[in-house]
Amino acid sequence: MSQLEILTAHCPVDFDVVSCSPTLSSSLPRSHNEKYLANLVNGLFPPSHTVHHDNSITHKIADRHYEDEVSIPGLPPLHKGHPDVHLRQGVINSLHLNASGEVDAEKAFFVADLSSVYRQHERWKKLLPEIEPFYAVKCNPDPYVLRLLAALGTGFDCASNREIQQVLELGINPDRIIFANPCKATSFIRSSAKAGVDMMTFDNTDELHKVARTHPGAKLVVRILTDDSKSLCRLGLKYGAPLVTVPALLAKARELKLDVVGVSFHVGSGCYDSSAFADAVMRARTAWDMGKEAGYDFKLLDVGGGFEDATFENTAAVLTEAIDQYFPQRENIRIIAEPGRYYVSKAFSLAANIIARRAPPAPEHGAQEADVDPEHPSVMYYINDGVYGAFNCILFDHQSPQPYVLSMNGSFHVPSSAPLRASSVWGPTCDSMDCVCPMVQLPAGLQVGDWLAFENMGAYTICAASQFNGFEVSRVVYTTGAGPGAVEVREALRAFQG
Repeated sequence: MSQLEILTAHCPVDFDVVSCSPTLSSSLPRSHNEKYLANLVNGLFPPSHTVHHDNSITHKIADRHYEDEVSIPGLPPLHKGHPDVHLRQGVINSLHLNASGEVDAEKAFFVADLSSVYRQHERWKKLLPEIEPFYAVKCNPDPYVLRLLAALGTGFDCASNREIQQVLELGINPDRIIFANPCKATSFIRSSAKAGVDMMTFDNTDELHKVARTHPGAKLVVRILTDDSKSLCRLGLKYGAPLVTVPALLAKARELKLDVVGVSFHVGSGCYDSSAFADAVMRARTAWDMGKEAGYDFKLLDVGGGFEDATFENTAAVLTEAIDQYFPQRENIRIIAEPGRYYVSKAFSLAANIIARRAPPAPEHGAQEADVDPEHPSVMYYINDGVYGAFNCILFDHQSPQPYVLSMNGSFHVPSSAPLRASSVWGPTCDSMDCVCPMVQLPAGLQVGDWLAFENMGAYTICAASQFNGFEVSRVVYTTGAGPGAVEVREALRAFQG
């Protein structure tokens, strides 16, 4: 991180905005107030951008209007600009809400950059042009994400009746949905039949009997077991038919006069070893041949999920080579995948307010500060989102989110030379398990009222958040970004909107 100038805070660190906002009455000189807000506002723009401050400066920021608006009934506003701008703007907005006495004014919030989703889609098309992505809705069923991906032409991997309905409500054709849950409630299968969603997975004979009774016209896909030992979340513990059981499953399907159209697998969510895909494709080829022996002419290969942003280029190369090797003749084969986190992980960032702090007492005047163990947290920070909210990804998705300082002492400019102290970060609930970061190095000067931010918060975060202890799920601010893909996102959404 480059050296940045520290802008001195002109307001107590608890953001006492009654005395700091230029739009409110104050006993302090107006020039003093303007300097404080200038510190925050200047953080929204690059140094070359001239900002003229007046009595309504923050209102102009909050109410900035864009000419090519995309307004979707029932959804929040869609903004423009870099996500960092909106993270900082959110801090300023909370300042004013605090001034007006708003309850939960400093509430944590997400910023979603939809252009990141668009760029990931373009990357997919470039590296895996033969494979149709069916977005895994469970990863993040955000309404803007679903709408954008629908506009870009992806399919959808749904695991429940509600997910299917959420996608169909967008006007998506049912043949762009795969009901990729091998163990479904009978009523869900019946509802799927009524909705025209025919493509669905199975891995056991009981599922075949349920389908035969409630959706005999289904297009079934046998899900096989693969090696998922190189993934963050191992799905093979719960789903997937071992290859040795596949012939009997297909024989039962023939007996029940059901149509099995292909093979699917899933190497596990968050696969960090691309070679797992090559092994899975080899097993799929074996199951494919078993289908032919059972009298089926398979047409669909579903290579599942597990795609990671950091390893995507390597995974795409490995997967392409494996498909070429094991399915060299594939003119009549449709290949799909079920990416989830690949699309959305980087698109969402979270800003959280430091609502409390526990630290050693400050040394008395002239006294030396007690020795601090750099390997043991000496300061505990409490923020207003935690493992029962957005950070459930720590428990359920094996993630280790790391914070960075968004604002400190009334300034967005935090120097890299600021001394660091071993710290821990905790969520707001009264549960001792609500720990976000057991150990992290943070600037020693952080105080109550400062803000931390977390990147890569788009996958398996909002979707599993609860309201335990009465804490609400953090809201989302949407932007189409400021770089590549920003214009295309707005055009896609506007065209899809009709």
